Parts: sequence; structure tokens; C-alpha cells
Amino acid sequence: HGQCGTEVSELLPELASIVDDVCIVRSMHTGHNGHEVSIRYMNNGIAGVTGRPSLGSWVVYALGSEARDLPAYVVLTDPGGHPVDGVHNWSNGWMPSMFQGTVLRPQEPRILNLDPPANLRGEAQQQTLAFLRQLNEHHLQQHPGEQDLEARIASYELAARMQDSAREALDLSTESETTKQMYGLDDDATREYGTRCLIARRLVERGVRFVQLFLGGQPWDNHQNMRKALPGICRRTDRPAAALVKDLKQRGMLDEVLVHWGGEIGRLPVTEGDPETGGRDHNGQGFSTWLAGGGIKGGITYGATDEVGHRAAEKIVKPQDYQATVLHLLGMDYRQLTFLHNGQPQRLVSHDDARIIDDIIA
Repeated sequence: HGQCGTEVSELLPELASIVDDVCIVRSMHTGHNGHEVSIRYMNNGIAGVTGRPSLGSWVVYALGSEARDLPAYVVLTDPGGHPVDGVHNWSNGWMPSMFQGTVLRPQEPRILNLDPPANLRGEAQQQTLAFLRQLNEHHLQQHPGEQDLEARIASYELAARMQDSAREALDLSTESETTKQMYGLDDDATREYGTRCLIARRLVERGVRFVQLFLGGQPWDNHQNMRKALPGICRRTDRPAAALVKDLKQRGMLDEVLVHWGGEIGRLPVTEGDPETGGRDHNGQGFSTWLAGGGIKGGITYGATDEVGHRAAEKIVKPQDYQATVLHLLGMDYRQLTFLHNGQPQRLVSHDDARIIDDIIA
């Protein structure tokens, strides 16, 4: 497919249409076959360890926010529930709580209680907020250095500012019908995921630094009934994910926005159970993921598994390599990005063997 001639499954025709803008990494390797241990490895840098800041928290800690009236780190969860390991995926860990991901509800209203009470609007609301600000400043002076207090005050002030900005960012009525159709909002199968992909673009467009979309209910965990389940989840996600890349490119944003699409493990190359009704078990030894934009070289594949698709065999990419590369593309040195915790400088990428994947950088 494409000018690059990359092979793409027939279940992902829309991904095939953007493959010249995409780098497919075919040699991801966590070395662990469990969901929880691998997703923590991908998100917080150490396999199986909870309580550490997520990748998004590190990015926001280092780069701050471009959006004064929106959270710097937003999480768009799925109507089917939270992903494996839940809130740990966007946790601030031992960083101040201002660096935690802000979750938007998977259905309308995406933000509860966005409107003030009827008797507290306009000038009355402004006077109340000004008085609260004075009380907060006085309280902070009496309790200097209280990071949780500072973060709580900041979150309430942000909530007040979001009453207008968040409503506008989440209002898709201003989008053209062509754009909505591109994301699949005209199809029951793709509408929900397409809506979240479109919201993600609008958030990034308005200065939100880091956006995560999750699929809940483990729809890719096809231990059984894979022949029916896999085409269904591919259809649900393929068109919206490709539309996000196309839309960013059309708007001249793709060079500045890094898109990563993937999971924490792959699947074994052998059937689990009956060939007709069975599925495939976990495989953290070798799997694929893709990236686009943000300085990534498009139209290439990187790495390979062995001949049966079981283990990463060529140019192996571990989570620490992925994280080091993402930080590099966002302008950070993974060796220098530290946060003091328990008297010691902590890093997202703490593995000595981490490397930046130079071959996939444009």
C-alpha cells in the first residue's frame, strides 16, 4: 500500500490509505505477557510497578501547558469502562496532583456540573470567585510549600475558566459534515470512537499538551471468537484513527503533533482452542505499533519479528526506547528529565540500556 509499499491487513483499509505518513514498528517487546505489568511498563517506565507518574504527567511537568483555560493533560475514556489498570494509566504518582490526567466522561455531558447555579452567574459569580481567590491566597501564605493545596486551588480556578472554554472545545456542531463523515460520525460502528478522535484533535488545536484515548472492556483481548471479534474492533477504530492523521495533516498540524497508536502486548501466532471459535493468547515478546507526525519518518517499517511472528528479532524496541524517543521528539533529554522524590532524582526512563530510535526520526 502507498508509495512505500507497506503490507497492511485487509481489516485496516483506512490505515493502509495513510501508510505513507506512518512509521510501523514491528519489533515492540515488553518481555511480559500480562496486561497489567506491560501497560505499566509502557505508561510509567517500569514493568509492574504502581505509584509512578505516567508518561503524560512527565510531559506536562516538563513542558507545562499552552492552554490557560483547559487542562494540560486530558484522558478520553471508553463507554465500555476504564482500561486495564484504570487510573494508574494517567496517574501523577508522586508528582503534584496538577500533573494528573483529567478524565472526560465517555458520554454526554462529558463534564458534569459545568454550568454554575442559576443564582450564581455573571457578576455574582465573578465576585464570589474573587473572594475565594483572596481566601486561598491567605491560606497559602499560612501554609507555604503545600503542593497538594496549591494544586487543588489551581484545579478549582481552572474549573471556573473551563465553563466557557471546555464547552466550546467539546462542541462538534461547528465541524463540517465532511469532517464528521471522515471520522465516521455517520456510521454506528465508528461514531463513538470517531467522536473521541475528533475531540482529541480539537483539544490539541486549543493547546492541550497531552491527550490519551483508551478502549475499555478489552476488545482486543481475543482469547475466543477471534474470527468475529477482531474484524469488529478493527472496523470500529480504523477509520477514526486514520482520519485523525489525515485531519492533522490537512490542517498543517501533523508536523507538530505526535500520534501514537498501539497497545501493551500482542498476540501469539498460534490458535488458542478450536480454530473456528478460539482466539490467540497474550504475547509480549513481539508486537507492532505505529506512530505518525511530530518528527516521525513516514512510509517506513522498523524492526521485525522472527519468521513465525512470535518474538521481536530485528531492531528490538523496548518501552524505555519508545519513551526515550517520544521525549526526544518533544524536545527533552530523557537522561536529564528528573523529579526529586524521596531525596533522589527520579526519571521516567530509568533503564541504562534505553536508546533513542534514530532511524525512525525524520
